[in-house]
Amino acid sequence: MKNNNEIIKNIDKIHTTELGILRIKRNLELETDDVVDWCKQKIMKMNEIYKNGKNWYVSDKNIVLTINAKSYTIITAHKKAIFT
Repeated sequence: MKNNNEIIKNIDKIHTTELGILRIKRNLELETDDVVDWCKQKIMKMNEIYKNGKNWYVSDKNIVLTINAKSYTIITAHKKAIFT
């Protein structure tokens, strides 16, 4: 549910650190060299965006991105646990 489009309006501000790139690539098992662009594309397609405290959480059925609400820094990303 996109209950707040602030993160979409500020998509160009989204970035991460060098360590953030490594962490996101490792956690999501990505092969891409442009992690930030990959995350931005995902954000535009994800169906759940919500703010809790100082962070935005953007998720779909497979992953969750955590983004600082003030600086728009991608802090981390995780795969969701899938239970069958």
